[in-house]
Amino acid sequence: MTGPVVRKCPLCGKPRSAEHAPFCSTRCKDRDLMRWLDDGYALPGPPALDEEEGKA
Repeated sequence: MTGPVVRKCPLCGKPRSAEHAPFCSTRCKDRDLMRWLDDGYALPGPPALDEEEGKA
């Protein structure tokens, strides 16, 4: 029989902290937020139209 599963921080791999879940610390939480704000993450989908292309 195995013990409880220790989930890891998705950014650095350290064990998660309940206070900062799913991250291990405020630092990793803030790093993830900055990736979202700087367009570091992208969701798949059709390409967006440029403002110039959308005008007719």
